Amino acid sequence: MVVGAGVAGLLTARVLSDGFDAVTVVDRDDFPEDPVARRGVPQSAHIHILMVAGQHTIEDLCPGFGADLLAAGGLVVDGTRDVHFFIEGGYLADGPRRVPLYCATRPLYERTLRRHVADAGVHLRPNCGVVDYLADEAATAVEGVVVRTDSGTEELPADLVVDATGRTSRTPAWLERHGYASPAVDEVTIELAYSTTFVRRPADDRRAFVVTPSPPDTRGAGVVPVEGNRWLMTLFGVHGDAPPDDEAGLRDFAAGLAAPDAKRLLDAHPQVVDEIASYRFPANRRHYYERLDRFPEGLVVVGDAVASFNPIYAQGMSVAALESLVLHRALSTGGTDGLAHRFFEGVRPTVDLAWNMAVGADHQFPRTEGPKPRGTDVLNRYLARLLRKAHADGVLSGAFFSVQMMERPPASLFRPGVIWRVLRPS
Repeated sequence: MVVGAGVAGLLTARVLSDGFDAVTVVDRDDFPEDPVARRGVPQSAHIHILMVAGQHTIEDLCPGFGADLLAAGGLVVDGTRDVHFFIEGGYLADGPRRVPLYCATRPLYERTLRRHVADAGVHLRPNCGVVDYLADEAATAVEGVVVRTDSGTEELPADLVVDATGRTSRTPAWLERHGYASPAVDEVTIELAYSTTFVRRPADDRRAFVVTPSPPDTRGAGVVPVEGNRWLMTLFGVHGDAPPDDEAGLRDFAAGLAAPDAKRLLDAHPQVVDEIASYRFPANRRHYYERLDRFPEGLVVVGDAVASFNPIYAQGMSVAALESLVLHRALSTGGTDGLAHRFFEGVRPTVDLAWNMAVGADHQFPRTEGPKPRGTDVLNRYLARLLRKAHADGVLSGAFFSVQMMERPPASLFRPGVIWRVLRPS
């Protein structure tokens, strides 16, 4: 039984279908046939990028996913040439190799994934909100869920329950009520605010734009071509620099970006939405489930319910995909006995990597509060120099992009050839 039909929940259900006779995904939302934002996914209306690591993982789990996404209107662009990436005061040079990158709205990603998961035999049950876990008398094992439907409450037994409910997860509170320790939590504040609109796009224009804020600039933007001959444009600010939610205000906000691309698009092409969507993300949050001495059998927590990262770095869907592989390995090697401990320890390296990248970048800003990974200040100075050099050095921009896309670890930026290019005199 998987609770939550976001990307993490759907991918989890897909890997569980390899080891269980019946897998059900329950969600309080309806599952619309059209690719429209769901109420239970407040960030659904905003920009989402599927990193290369996530693309490859999903394609392995759901063969044909990419082709179906493109057939439904999504696009594939060259991440190093079609994406104009502005950071540290300039645009990154084109990289030395082509990097195919999918571009679509989050609802289209989800609808395509729902269809593949259903084809794998997973039962999707909408309009079904979970109100509690079923547990044995001593609460040593979770044995199902209690759901609320239009006709009342219902008990659904299960051999394994997976919490994929994201930042709203109630598992920590449930653990406390039943005599367990709640996992330790780290928060790193960023006070991110999003405003998103759609802009009419010529069918043959496949450009994308990224503006990453670097102190003292607190504003950024992401613009990607998506289905329906549109650009999805998300403007954002951190630490109180919130974009407005009206057309004129959004244009003024775009004029204050360090790069002119978003403003030029808004001036040259009409917006095609009646309402501009807004979203607030106060802080990165991480639950350290791997540190718990006791945890009930029959329960696992995945995705944003374990750790959620500043979404401007676009790690969420790819981290969820990589976590699903860890769960697959944990089940295939050890079954369900002690599964949670093995899974939490298994995903720790992936979560560590994404967490350190996100909060390390957020700690560039003096107002960011919360635990700072060791060596962050030195690393940020090195990265700033690397990125400035990458304005004219395609090898460096390619190395950075490989890390950004989660293809290679950050340690790859410290290979001798890269260090030499970074530190040599201009």
